[in-house]
Amino acid sequence: MKIGYFGPAGTFTFQAAKKYGRYMGCEDLTPYRTILDVLHAVERGEIDRGIVPFENSTEGTVTFTIDALIFDVDITIAADMVLPIRHYLAVREGVKKEQLTRIISHPQALAQCHKHLEQHYAGIEALPFGSTSAAAKQVAEKEPFWGAICTKEAAELYGLTILEEDLQDEDDNETRFLIVAQKGKLLPEYEGRTSLAFGTDNKPGELYRILDIIAIWDLNMTKIESRPRKDHLGKYVFYIDMESENAADMRDALKMMERKTHFFKYFGTYHTLRL
Repeated sequence: MKIGYFGPAGTFTFQAAKKYGRYMGCEDLTPYRTILDVLHAVERGEIDRGIVPFENSTEGTVTFTIDALIFDVDITIAADMVLPIRHYLAVREGVKKEQLTRIISHPQALAQCHKHLEQHYAGIEALPFGSTSAAAKQVAEKEPFWGAICTKEAAELYGLTILEEDLQDEDDNETRFLIVAQKGKLLPEYEGRTSLAFGTDNKPGELYRILDIIAIWDLNMTKIESRPRKDHLGKYVFYIDMESENAADMRDALKMMERKTHFFKYFGTYHTLRL
């Protein structure tokens, strides 16, 4: 098995990929530069599984991931997993807090530490960077008085010192990662979480008709999010996650929803891995 992930090494997605790799008995982990690169590699069959971030408990959905799934690729969600997120402020050895001139990290990481940075590092400029790991590398190789918010693993990888740990604003900060594969079964064959996207006509009551199907079949909708359709202002598609204890009910509901929508995309029925 070959597993690809949104890299580089040392990121939170890398941590998720390592956990999944151990679970599957696979050590062949390949980093990709962008989320879309991972998804395209799965679609082309270059890798068997791809790991991408999807949703954070503090900052919500990773919109690039959800949009790519809806509009850019045709693949299956094989599983998902949730990873606790802890942020570390890493600096070069010997650098003190009062010497810092700038703090860099991935925009999501900066957002997840926003309150802490305002309270404890108010006079230091915080700037977005490509990834948490790339931020650590930048500090280690080029910027002696900058700090990087990153994983502990990234700090160790680039020989940095941890100045402060647990910068995240919420103690229960978690990120949900998707494990994606080539297109699979068209309808659910077992109980689990089901994900899909759909679009309706822009008429009164159209969305209600779909939600009514979910209610009639007694499905538990755990997530709904609207995304711009891209081709016209004010038109949207909807992404939803649902759960059911009866695969047959889910199959029947999906068939009805597909008949009632002009755009329908089933991503799969899958289990959440507890690794």
